[in-house]
Amino acid sequence: MFQLLRDSYEITDQAILTPLTGGVSSDIVLVEDQGKKWVAKRALEKLKVIENWCADTNRYITEYRYLQTVSKWVPSAVPKIRSVGKGYFTMEYLGSGYHNWKQLMLTENNNEKWGAKAGEIMGAIHANSWGNQEIKVLFETTQNFEDLRIEPYLRFTGTKHPSLQSQFNQLADNIKNNRWALIHGDFSPKNILVQNDQMIILDCEVAWYGDPSFDAAFLINHLILKAIHQPNLAKQYIKTIDLFWLAYENALGDNKTKSIQKQTARLLWFLMLARVDGKSPVEYLTETEKNKIRTLVHQHLTPNFQPTFEQTFKILFNH
Repeated sequence: MFQLLRDSYEITDQAILTPLTGGVSSDIVLVEDQGKKWVAKRALEKLKVIENWCADTNRYITEYRYLQTVSKWVPSAVPKIRSVGKGYFTMEYLGSGYHNWKQLMLTENNNEKWGAKAGEIMGAIHANSWGNQEIKVLFETTQNFEDLRIEPYLRFTGTKHPSLQSQFNQLADNIKNNRWALIHGDFSPKNILVQNDQMIILDCEVAWYGDPSFDAAFLINHLILKAIHQPNLAKQYIKTIDLFWLAYENALGDNKTKSIQKQTARLLWFLMLARVDGKSPVEYLTETEKNKIRTLVHQHLTPNFQPTFEQTFKILFNH
């Protein structure tokens, strides 16, 4: 990364680059140079996971465009872009006052209001881009989304569960064909920083003009997995989901929300299994918790299974 930035005249020879953690798809460094701090990010061709998982490195352009685009609608919810070069882009360093939402949850420090804030931001992005043909053309990144989301989360997981494979493939095809709004594609707590009432969304290299249900289900799934892992906090996580969905519905509008609600609730069951047996399994679930998910998904996931959120909570938590 140092040589890349040096060759582009972004930094001097005295610059200090410190690797930042988080994510498996990019090299991210904190740059300290000439009294200033900022962040540089470069997409990797091969992701840092056990399975063979590769993707086009030009997705850094997608992330750069996403941050530029959504800053018009939710300017306080994304970092400011500093520059873009060949193979990388740079952005502002937010400082040490922000905390990672995922890490807070894993240390039992979730705040229900962050669910509402996430719903407000996601809903605003989906609402402002819904049906916008210019944005659809700008984010014609279907192959990238296939490589980074549809194949590793749905098609690959289906191969691990042959009795469910046809359902995984059918849902994958359905999502791929739904082109309604600009989605983040990785809207999860690990990519969200919080500070009091402020929330910042990061890591949007999977952005695609596609199916909004994927964003909503992706986030809700992470909250469900945390609840399975921390059953003593299950009611709090369910409340966080309820506040998220209410804020999302208020921002997106009742009719649009209803058009994706059924698929969002059904997709949750596929994503739960994907985060156990897909190419990007979560690291904190125990084997007992993983087996609980496998068992419940196989017991309930049939072609005609159309759960509501409430039914899902009842099955998983007896709530």
